[in-house]
Amino acid sequence: MALSIDRVETAGPRNVLGPRHQNRLIIAPQDHRPYSPFLFLAEDWFAPPAGFPTHPHRGMETVTFVLEGQMLHEDHTGAHGELEPGDVQFMTAGGGVMHSEMPGPRGVHSLQLWLNLPAAQKMTPARYGDQRASEAALVTGEGYEARLYAGELGGESRPHGSLWPLALMDLRLDAGATLALPLKAGWRGFLLVLEGEAQVGEGSTTPVRADQHAWTHAADADDVLPVKAQTPVRALFYAAPVIDEPVVAHGPFVMNTVDEIRQAFMDYQTGRLTTAGA
Repeated sequence: MALSIDRVETAGPRNVLGPRHQNRLIIAPQDHRPYSPFLFLAEDWFAPPAGFPTHPHRGMETVTFVLEGQMLHEDHTGAHGELEPGDVQFMTAGGGVMHSEMPGPRGVHSLQLWLNLPAAQKMTPARYGDQRASEAALVTGEGYEARLYAGELGGESRPHGSLWPLALMDLRLDAGATLALPLKAGWRGFLLVLEGEAQVGEGSTTPVRADQHAWTHAADADDVLPVKAQTPVRALFYAAPVIDEPVVAHGPFVMNTVDEIRQAFMDYQTGRLTTAGA
């Protein structure tokens, strides 16, 4: 039997953070358990001189999807790159990273997901990888097109660029088209509708509209989440295994205990953040 949805949520309002920078929080839970392993999802529109100058992270991963424009990034190792529309960056903060994310000359519209790491992986060495839109598998069917960045769909597969397993796909459906999204046992997933509206989940009669996200999970066996477009739809599907551990998050650090958060701040203040986990 196909999966039903657990809940539908709506993105928060758009806020002005400063000159040429607007932001809204799509996922910002107080209680992380119903969202695990997803911690946070933000949508940003920013252009020079706005941006995210060098800042720290520890204990989690970021998955950045560029919708429009150009993003320039670099980290404490000197590595750097540019992301164009449809490109994705998988960054593992692990034991500690110092990095910056700045807009190109024409600005950028991006989505950034924070993905948790289990305790055993929180202090791994930092790393990142850029995946170009052209490198994703293109899966097509009757009335739909899917760009597969990680996971499996329609006989195609792509490895996950994150340390923690993650499925990620960019979906476009014509009105009336249907698609079954696979979800592995023990995984949680959500469908973020960017444009249009669709019925999501077995037995659903209420459409999920643009700026809403529908959540589901596969408890004991592999299953599928049915999607039927009511109008032309663009949506992103994210899925990953649940991490059943305590979450203590403060600022840019996500650990399992308060003491670990204190240690992260101490390491940052003493210049040891990027070497403590080495």
